[in-house]
Amino acid sequence: MRFFWPTAWPDPDEAQDLIEKELSDPRYSAAEPTWWDKLVTSVVNFWNDLFSSVTSDIAGPYIVWIVAAVIVVLIIAAFFIWGRPRLSITSRATPDALFGEDDGRSAAELREAADAAARAGDWNQALILRMRALARGLDERGIVVLSPGATVQQFAHEASRSFPRHGGGLHEAARLFDNVRYVRIDGTPADYQSLASLDSDLQSTRAEKLSALPTMAGSA
Repeated sequence: MRFFWPTAWPDPDEAQDLIEKELSDPRYSAAEPTWWDKLVTSVVNFWNDLFSSVTSDIAGPYIVWIVAAVIVVLIIAAFFIWGRPRLSITSRATPDALFGEDDGRSAAELREAADAAARAGDWNQALILRMRALARGLDERGIVVLSPGATVQQFAHEASRSFPRHGGGLHEAARLFDNVRYVRIDGTPADYQSLASLDSDLQSTRAEKLSALPTMAGSA
């Protein structure tokens, strides 16, 4: 049996280059722990060190319970601080969406504009503005979150879930809105008075549940 030896050995620089090329192979990096593995390992080691250092002491178990209680309190506090206002945050994310049009006015400003239109005898505009004021008011209270593209009928349906005793009035208000804006049926002073009364009643009524409108493509 014959053995063949290389005619020339690589110098130190060439050897280093060969080693670096070999170690750059993906199969070596795949075997290394990921950042997540390192994080989990660090957390586990931290808790192990903490518990092992305190359990040997007489007060060790009590310290463990105190630490656990503090963690639970922090979780509950975080829920009440950042968890519950989800609807209000969503509402502020799309503040100008009102049944297919952008209107950044507050509920109070829309009510003033509606009353001004009513005094001028423009009942159609008064009805449209008052319905938007009603919707914006519930949105500001975090009761019904207005989403881009939501229709007035969807709003009435969701608002009825929060105010079941006013469900009939809400659906009638949505019908009046659609009649004035799309069917071209003129509104009347009685229609506006009915809508204004509904808006006033809802302002002083406590909602039974919160609701959010689904995001819809298009407008109504």
